[in-house]
Amino acid sequence: MEKFEHGGNIFSLANTLGIAPYEILDFSANINPLGPPLCVKKALFDASEQLIHYPPSAESSIIKEASEFYKVDPQEIVFGNGSTELLYLLPKVLKLDRAVILAPCYVDYEKICRLNHIEVKFVYLREQNNFVLDSIDTIKMALDKSSIVFIGQPNNPTGTIIDPQKIRELATDNPDSIFIIDEAFADFVPGLPRMYENRPKNVVVLLSLTKFYAIPGLRLGLLIGEKSLVKSIREHLPPWSINIISIIAAQKIFQDKKYIKNSQRYISWAREKLFNELESIPEITPFESKTNFILCKINIDKDAKHLKEKLIKKNIIIRDCSNYRGLDTRFFRIAVKKHKQNIYLIDSLKQILGTSGKNIVNTTSMFNRPKTHVSTPAIMFVGTSSNAGKSILAAGLCRILLQDGYRVAPFKAQNMSLNSYVTIHGGEMGRAQVLQSQACKLEPDCRMNPVLLKPSSDTGSQVIVLGRPVGNMKVGDYIEFKKKLLQTIRDTYDSLAREFDVMVIEGAGSPAEINLKSHDITNMEMARYARANTFIVGDIDRGGVFASFIGTIQVMDQWERDLIKGVIINKFRGDKSLLDPAIKYTQDITGKPCIGIIPFIKDLSLPEEDSVSFKSNWDKIKQKENAPIKIACIDLPHISNFTDLDPFLIEPDVNIEIIKRPEELKNNIFDAIIIPGSKNVIKDNEYLIKTKIADVLKEIAHKKISQIIGICGGFQIIGKGIHDPHNIESQQKNTNGLGLIPTTSELKKQKTLIQCTGIHIPSGLRLKGYEIHHGKTICEDTDDIICIVKNHTGEPIGYGTKDLRVWGSYLHGIFDQDEFRRWFIDHLREKKGLRPIKNIVASYDVENGLDRLADIMRENINMDEIYRLIDNKLKF
Repeated sequence: MEKFEHGGNIFSLANTLGIAPYEILDFSANINPLGPPLCVKKALFDASEQLIHYPPSAESSIIKEASEFYKVDPQEIVFGNGSTELLYLLPKVLKLDRAVILAPCYVDYEKICRLNHIEVKFVYLREQNNFVLDSIDTIKMALDKSSIVFIGQPNNPTGTIIDPQKIRELATDNPDSIFIIDEAFADFVPGLPRMYENRPKNVVVLLSLTKFYAIPGLRLGLLIGEKSLVKSIREHLPPWSINIISIIAAQKIFQDKKYIKNSQRYISWAREKLFNELESIPEITPFESKTNFILCKINIDKDAKHLKEKLIKKNIIIRDCSNYRGLDTRFFRIAVKKHKQNIYLIDSLKQILGTSGKNIVNTTSMFNRPKTHVSTPAIMFVGTSSNAGKSILAAGLCRILLQDGYRVAPFKAQNMSLNSYVTIHGGEMGRAQVLQSQACKLEPDCRMNPVLLKPSSDTGSQVIVLGRPVGNMKVGDYIEFKKKLLQTIRDTYDSLAREFDVMVIEGAGSPAEINLKSHDITNMEMARYARANTFIVGDIDRGGVFASFIGTIQVMDQWERDLIKGVIINKFRGDKSLLDPAIKYTQDITGKPCIGIIPFIKDLSLPEEDSVSFKSNWDKIKQKENAPIKIACIDLPHISNFTDLDPFLIEPDVNIEIIKRPEELKNNIFDAIIIPGSKNVIKDNEYLIKTKIADVLKEIAHKKISQIIGICGGFQIIGKGIHDPHNIESQQKNTNGLGLIPTTSELKKQKTLIQCTGIHIPSGLRLKGYEIHHGKTICEDTDDIICIVKNHTGEPIGYGTKDLRVWGSYLHGIFDQDEFRRWFIDHLREKKGLRPIKNIVASYDVENGLDRLADIMRENINMDEIYRLIDNKLKF
């Protein structure tokens, strides 16, 4: 036996295949599929500041914790750079010239003996006995003189175990031999009695923290044995055998008991499922295993090498066991991984081996993605936080790609926003993706935003799937519901991606939210599924952008980092050269380049992403000098569709102010006061009453000081009453409105979602917009009230007083039309005694804003790198 190969060599294979290591499913290395515990990742941070110093000795730092954990004398423990380092030292210390090896086994047992010129006698576990040791006497008969006895407990590669008590008895009966019990995989076996408990003096136990705690890159293991032996091994070890990161990781590992239980529970379940699937393949015989891997045999005229080569084409590695003594070329070993990955392996095996039957699972990749799917190139923007500028940059890139001849479409798996839009098919979607679709010159399509959350309280939201509301959910309920949504999102993405050359994907919030990552369906999980080249966007105007870049990348798993191609600094003011040292430092730490520095863009005139940006950015808007018309907007807690106000920003004679307190209304005279849309009308109505803003509005209406307008939810609030018999928004079934017009609104189960045209009765001008609301508003007969707006069917969707001092409408986008908006402003001017302008002086057209955004991005972002990534994917 000349070759001593091991599993887990994914880096050279990835290089050969021309793919990233994370794209390989490694079933050849038996590592805990749950990955390192969080405490180990924290150790990386804790150790960073200590790298400048030599590490402390293991004896002074982690022996005590290990002694308490394993309940053995500290002088009986020695740590090494992985248990393999200690294994290689043992023959030098023991100085015995004969060994007995229970085979098949870990190949390095034999290699070590050869290196030390030790004669080896093999005791074979036999296939006909399912590789379970027939009798402990078979080992006893091989011990005709003092020997080193190597026993894997559990055995690698068979996964079988020997009764620990029988090993103890054998060791006691043969005191001149040394028994090396390799428990590298014992932690995976719940309830297994350990050999370091009640250990005979001639038993040495090797323990590996590498496998169970998923830290093969750190290397950490220990040996438990007699004090004299341990002392001798310590003398043979080089100084600082264990690095500071491993030491800190070990300290934290020994404190994490929950991780052990969770891992054992999951792996036992996943192994049973995997074994049953393997048994369903006639061409394969799996052997019962007690640990986190399964030995298999091919029953047809093929060998493991052939199977391995076929699986590599599917980016899967298995362990060819032909170099294990006692096994032939038909044997291979597979690790137990996560269930979906196991199923992908099973499916691939069935296809390669020609198995047919009901049990075949539809082909899915390691990311549960159909191999038949067209590999549409995707660029994705994630952020260091919400409102980092992802939406706007995604829109800008969409417009650039469109200008350069690509068929491009936007996508955001899940959007949380109170700013929504109704498509021509009556579906509801986020306004951010509407803007992005406009950048692509496409009709908005709910597939671009399959899941929309509209918060209705601090702990709950209305959930909208593919344009239709499916109910109101609390956070915990929605987390469970997301498991069902994942496949819907993937199917929707595939459906859309097939129709375009390039996809531009937007994440949500930050991908580094530790509490959300386990059920993420929007950020890096989406990037992985789409195989998107991903960029992190940071808002430098907020401060701390470089620390945010570094922190975001540091908390990511390796596969997530591999997807990140660079960072983009957004909203920068000043001399870019001042950032050079920080950019270099960030790249040195993270390995990710900065591919763009986008300046702070003023007066872009594009709709904001959500209510967070609305409130922060509107507060920063500089008031126009000498603008005579003042319009106030009430800042409702559950404000929605606030983009109804955006068109006023481009009007030179109008200023908008956001009102949060009643004295702001009392101490200023406004020409108009707008109560905007609301996701929770009853709660927002209560808010107005509680803050006394309602009293001020009533006083203004009575004195006819300002024109008061309600849009959608605001329209319901200005009426006499709001009824919620089905508890759609509140447990309160009835509430009084402001009573400014004699209307009543009743919330209905069926949500109105429609694009519509209409007419503004007082001006005779045509309107265009959309309705999003629960409920119906009825006006009582009175001489003082008139219909203000009718939709295309002639149905009233707005009422008000004849003098227009108070009016409201359900029509969102009512001020988007330049002609009507100018009429409205001129009407306010005339009430104020000013001459009407009459002509349109500002055109609310997002096209100009999108083209300007695209021009700015071209000048300030490395588009060559973007196109290199896109072109490589197109070629692939």
